[in-house]
Amino acid sequence: MTTIALALVLIPVGLSAYSLVLYPILLKLIGMTRAAPSSPSDPAEWPTITITIPAYNEAGTIARTLEGLLALDYPTDRREILVVSDASTDGTDDIVRTFADRGVQLLRLPVRSGKTAAENAAATRLRGEIIVNTDATIRIPPNALKPLIRVFNDPTIGVASGRDVSVGDRAAEANRGESGYVDYEMWVRDLETRLGSIVGASGCLYAIRRDIHDTLFPSALSRDFATALIAKTYGLRAVSVPEAVCLVPRARSLRAEFGRKSRTMARGLETLWYKRSLLNPARHGLFAWKLASHKLARWLVFLFAPGALLGLGILAPRYPLALWLLVAAGIGTVLGLLAIVWPGRPPRLLAMFGFALVSASAGFVAWTKALRGELNPIWEPTRRPSAT
Repeated sequence: MTTIALALVLIPVGLSAYSLVLYPILLKLIGMTRAAPSSPSDPAEWPTITITIPAYNEAGTIARTLEGLLALDYPTDRREILVVSDASTDGTDDIVRTFADRGVQLLRLPVRSGKTAAENAAATRLRGEIIVNTDATIRIPPNALKPLIRVFNDPTIGVASGRDVSVGDRAAEANRGESGYVDYEMWVRDLETRLGSIVGASGCLYAIRRDIHDTLFPSALSRDFATALIAKTYGLRAVSVPEAVCLVPRARSLRAEFGRKSRTMARGLETLWYKRSLLNPARHGLFAWKLASHKLARWLVFLFAPGALLGLGILAPRYPLALWLLVAAGIGTVLGLLAIVWPGRPPRLLAMFGFALVSASAGFVAWTKALRGELNPIWEPTRRPSAT
């Protein structure tokens, strides 16, 4: 029994240490043996692009988002903007129509079907050589679009992902821990890019060649995660572009962060299962290793984490260290719950416990949903304050 209990504790600890610490170290060491990629130059003629914005009830933010997209530094005759309204009911469509004389198009779906279904429905309206997908609540600085498109001068690149920068009012938010995690994730993507390809793009800003854009992608799955996997099946790479900055407002509450994380991970798990053939190292080599390390190993931590508590409980009567760790886990859980119910902004340390608890519990809920097949393709976007 002691051996089993010890294994229950060590499995999630080992997975976490490997995926979060050892994996980036290995990426860094391997990357040091590779020549640094050259900076791409401007194309002789910028490719035509279609910027798509799936939206559901975004009346409060869509006008500002469209003004920002229209101000992007890109030839206007090579750019079109398409808003796909997922049967919005709050006046979003009417606001978008006021931009029609400035070249913004609206595609309204008669029945709410979810984000991926909305993107699929837009297929017949996509005219650009490059499709740029973004979100209704984010802001793209004026000089961020050209770097994203410039990398497609390299014919081996099929997908380019922007760099998320978490922004918001730190004095008013409980979810300040999100910013550090986003920075870490972007760093890992840079390391993966040095070795050829990332294994998942940013849902807030990414671009994909139209000729590999999967117009029949299953609506319950995560298209932004899958784009890098789709590119790989075409023998192309997906890269992160540090200069293509995307300002992403943090969710104001830990409750909202819980909902976002559980939905995102559940869809990610099903998407990984759908593309599971890419985990075969015999066929996909380095990419399979990165996919297993960055995604699968990290997600498995949440599946096995409850077993670690059980293992500590079994070991606690005989081993003082196990008892202290179990007590520490209990205290951390209480502090995390306190951060979640705290009125207004919790203290910084308390907010960190809250973010950790939300991440762990959302991960476990995501596994239960995915294993039961409880996926809801109907998209409920995270309500974030506008990026300013």
